[in-house]
Amino acid sequence: MQKKHEKPVLNRLKRIEGQIRGIARMVEEDKYCVDIINQSSAVRSALSSVEDILLENHLSEHVIHQMRGKEASRATAEMIAIFKKVKKK
Repeated sequence: MQKKHEKPVLNRLKRIEGQIRGIARMVEEDKYCVDIINQSSAVRSALSSVEDILLENHLSEHVIHQMRGKEASRATAEMIAIFKKVKKK
């Protein structure tokens, strides 16, 4: 992973980890369901932003090398698989 992406990804994941613990506490404390859903939605959004950074890193690091080398079909297959996963959201 490129250094410029590593720190932001780790920071976001640590923040998400804290949000998950907070949601678990909310459930244990029998908090209002809508409040829990709002927090869950925030976690999903944060994970989506991590995926965006990872995809940018993958495209700029790995796919470029694969396309320049003899792995263009592998790069294409990976991108199609990622596209299908994202499309299911």
